[in-house]
Amino acid sequence: MQRGLTFEEFEIGAAYESQARTITEADVVTFAGLSGDYNPLHTDAEFAKSTPFGERIVHGMLTVAISTGMSNWTGLFAGTTIALMEQNIQYKNAVKFGDTVRLIMQVTEKRETSKPDRGVVKFAARMLNQRDEVVVDMLWTLLLKRQIN
Repeated sequence: MQRGLTFEEFEIGAAYESQARTITEADVVTFAGLSGDYNPLHTDAEFAKSTPFGERIVHGMLTVAISTGMSNWTGLFAGTTIALMEQNIQYKNAVKFGDTVRLIMQVTEKRETSKPDRGVVKFAARMLNQRDEVVVDMLWTLLLKRQIN
């Protein structure tokens, strides 16, 4: 079932925001188990005290994974996404246990493809913490369904 927006419905400059979510220790433990990434920066409180952060931090890829879920919470892509073609990711600030993050996506570019049933839309996607600091800055390229007349 299609509830999301099609290629034509996205306007350059339009911005969309997800609801917020607090990242917990349980999230980090679960992600470490799924990914196999047990880096002590994320899992060893005593080790992490000796780092510039002074405490454990959330895996960067966990924050990115949460951002993709947040994009789906908006409903924008439900039934209209054909593929996530590319993600460019820059980590800007550490996310700490207990931080509350949210996603803001802004349409930056659109282009038609050679196939009339699809188009490409690029989004500047930013994860912000509770202090409105950008923690992850991304560029997403999605292949989306088009309205077929």
